[in-house]
Amino acid sequence: MKIPFSNSKNVASENKEEAMKPKSKSREWLDALVFAVIAATVIRGLLFSAYAIPTGSMEGTLLTGDKLFVSRLSYGPRMPITPVSIPFLESRIGDSKIKTYWDGIQFSYFRLPGLGKIKRGDVVVFNYPPDAGKDPVDMRVHYIKRCLGTPGDVISIVDSRVYINNQLFINTPKTQTSFLVKTDGNGINPELLDDLNIGVLQQLNINDYVMIIPPASFNDFKDRENIRSVTEIIAPKGVYEEGIFPHSLLFKWNRDNFGPLTIPAEGWTIKLNDSTLALYRTAIEVYENNKVDVSPEKIFINGKRTDSYTFKMNYYWMMGDNRHNSEDSRYWGFVPEDHVVGKAMITWLSTDKEAPVLEKVRWNRILREIN
Repeated sequence: MKIPFSNSKNVASENKEEAMKPKSKSREWLDALVFAVIAATVIRGLLFSAYAIPTGSMEGTLLTGDKLFVSRLSYGPRMPITPVSIPFLESRIGDSKIKTYWDGIQFSYFRLPGLGKIKRGDVVVFNYPPDAGKDPVDMRVHYIKRCLGTPGDVISIVDSRVYINNQLFINTPKTQTSFLVKTDGNGINPELLDDLNIGVLQQLNINDYVMIIPPASFNDFKDRENIRSVTEIIAPKGVYEEGIFPHSLLFKWNRDNFGPLTIPAEGWTIKLNDSTLALYRTAIEVYENNKVDVSPEKIFINGKRTDSYTFKMNYYWMMGDNRHNSEDSRYWGFVPEDHVVGKAMITWLSTDKEAPVLEKVRWNRILREIN
């Protein structure tokens, strides 16, 4: 049946009018919101993310209350492993067990090419390795530390000094540690400690304190009239410290005397025995998803008897700049490459919650490069 020309024209006019009908205000806001969420998610996933420093483990490089921009491009953006989650939230709401993600869909680890590789000295954001089994890799709590060891490096700590491949690692100028401070008993002005950014970890008695002292404040502080002596605290060599990696009496290591320890690299093969299993079992079993069974004189990986293992991933060694107030690789070991988020680049804002209202913003730290 042939449709009359006049009817076709009317239909076309009606369609045109419908197409030109303006959107409602609510529809415009909804479209803008959807676009903003998509754009922010893409930027956050591929380019950079914002994080806040909750603890003092990186003082004096980073302070509690610093807000950072972290570049995902530096090492290559990690594609989502858990794609269904609420944007911009951590994996759980506060201290509750309420998840902000659904792990019914899980993708394999994949990273796009980046601008470079992790280098010794970089300040790196990563997912907390000991949370393995609690949440998917990309949904674990975020940590920030300085990378001191890269794949294949041999790390040692001798009297609190870090050596990489038998070469002394030169600390950043703001790396700090703890000291035993002996006074004449007259006490120490809290305002002085505040001005010099000195933290009191413990008062042992009326005369003695354990303090974290930044290098820039050391000479000024030790020359004060009521200070009798300031001595660096170093755990003696050969004394086992509970909680130190690899949590085995086979290795009498502590936070100040540790190693030597080789950091695994992709393709590196080790012989399996009691010692290497103590050092690398977590990487083999937890991070690289193998089933390890050990019986007298026999080791089985995924049901097959073997005496060696070849690593599938690269690993890194991360430590805080506040050496005696940092939970880091000395306590839980290696950081797998699939846990790495990006490189900390700039402090865009810094606030001090303990300061008076008008002094909460640390203006001298805004837009400050992180080194």
